[in-house]
Amino acid sequence: MSLFLIDDKKCKRDGICAAECPMRLIELKTKSSLPTPVPDAMDRCVRCGHCVAVCPHGAFTHSALKTDDFFPANKDIALTTAQAEYFLRSRRSIRTYQDKVADRDTLKKLIDIARYAPTGSNSQLVKWLVVNSRDKVKNMAGMTVDMMRHMIGNKQPLAERYRLANIVSAWDAGIDIVSRRAPALVIAYAPKDYGLAQVDCTSALGYLDLAAPTLGFGCCWAGFLMIGASHWPPLQQALALPEGHASFGIMMIGYPKYRYHLLPPRNAATVAWQE
Repeated sequence: MSLFLIDDKKCKRDGICAAECPMRLIELKTKSSLPTPVPDAMDRCVRCGHCVAVCPHGAFTHSALKTDDFFPANKDIALTTAQAEYFLRSRRSIRTYQDKVADRDTLKKLIDIARYAPTGSNSQLVKWLVVNSRDKVKNMAGMTVDMMRHMIGNKQPLAERYRLANIVSAWDAGIDIVSRRAPALVIAYAPKDYGLAQVDCTSALGYLDLAAPTLGFGCCWAGFLMIGASHWPPLQQALALPEGHASFGIMMIGYPKYRYHLLPPRNAATVAWQE
């Protein structure tokens, strides 16, 4: 079975598919010949779909990808520069949530969007765990506080750097700085031995964070829970990730209690140029 098929009536022999294939698996032997796969293309192909998506003539069919599953490009709904800038600048870290359960179907839709984040060699190894229970989130925050007490007791440098004693004192006074009383958590995890797990999971959660407001949600990175998920056995056991996998990012999520009316400034970018 060939890796791909070419409609010889539609193909213009322009070489666009060959130029855009990231693995260089397509060749045109002559200017008039149809694109053909290189000898080891079947083994090396990462199924990214670039070849199908970039063909302006609809001539390319990939054996492992259904053409009907491709979403048509639509310039009419593409963001302008001004819209993109506003969209990105208006993103806020949400730390105060409504006392409302996060809708499961809406969370599924959000993750369905976030799964389109890029992954190394199109590996798509990012997996998801959703803790959609305020009580379970609170219990996990409590485990993280236990980790902090342990770190303080052992005088670990991180305890002083992050002023963990203040966070523990707040917790004991009924103030949750760890999970912010979020109704849900979204955890991105991947195989421990996958070299780009951190990058891919971070990218996926970044997509989720940016898309969340379009579905009524607000997010915030759960830094202390992330530390606990990496180093504290009781929290790792509570997450119960599959064997050989680890958490590479946790996001608090829920419905924002308040809305923002201004977009705060940020420091100017520090840029070095080499030309």
